[in-house]
Amino acid sequence: MGEGGELAGRVALAGRVALAGRVALVTGASRGIGAATARALAASGAAVALGARSVEALAALAEDITAQGGRALAVRLDVSDRASVEEAVAGTRARFGAIDILINNAGVITPIGRAGDCDPGEWARNIQVNLLGAFHAIHAVLPGMCGGGDIVNLSSGAAHSPLEGWSAYCCAKAGLAMLTRALAGEYGANGVRVYGFAPGLVDTAMQAAIRASGVNPVSRLSRGELGGADAPAAVIAFLCGPGGRPFAGREIDIRDPELRRAAGLEALA
Repeated sequence: MGEGGELAGRVALAGRVALAGRVALVTGASRGIGAATARALAASGAAVALGARSVEALAALAEDITAQGGRALAVRLDVSDRASVEEAVAGTRARFGAIDILINNAGVITPIGRAGDCDPGEWARNIQVNLLGAFHAIHAVLPGMCGGGDIVNLSSGAAHSPLEGWSAYCCAKAGLAMLTRALAGEYGANGVRVYGFAPGLVDTAMQAAIRASGVNPVSRLSRGELGGADAPAAVIAFLCGPGGRPFAGREIDIRDPELRRAAGLEALA
């Protein structure tokens, strides 16, 4: 078993009591980091709503989590559509109760290309999904977090450093990083912990699209240089437990030595 699998197991055991009785909503849960995070949260004791545009794509994951003794619900959720988000949140509350964990994972990388060559509609949709979509989910769950909660916004190095061909993605993630800070300032005193978490370079469908583009150095990384989804998923579950408190209100990276020590990951060479 690799580092990610070992860590997922340790966090699942440590977090089962910590997350028992809690309710999580994971956006973009049909694959990649979203699916792995849903598994990690469920293994740690949380009831998990799996959100994606296609409920059919979530069915097998929900069934598997349930077969493993967890509680899972597949909900149709298009983060770019506020009504869809509100319906998904209402359905989750009806099944499990108030949501007190939100994982804003849904995202898109396209359009990839120099700003002057991008289709304006596609550029705007990137912001609609990556930034406004996260806000839609936050706005919908905050009323139920009167007793506190955890919000993890999936961040990226692109939030802080521009990359050729990624103007929309960089702008969206930079906005999301500021939203994380704003929410921490507004709701931290009410017990709502907000994190911006950069999971590193993970072997996902988004990375496949990046490789196909041939734009900027990230596209030239081989699959062998990418990490798996289990380690960042387990760290997300860790952040939602009591151990995550010191990192609240911050943009944190999976390579951060302090975070790695706290979450039980091996130090990087």
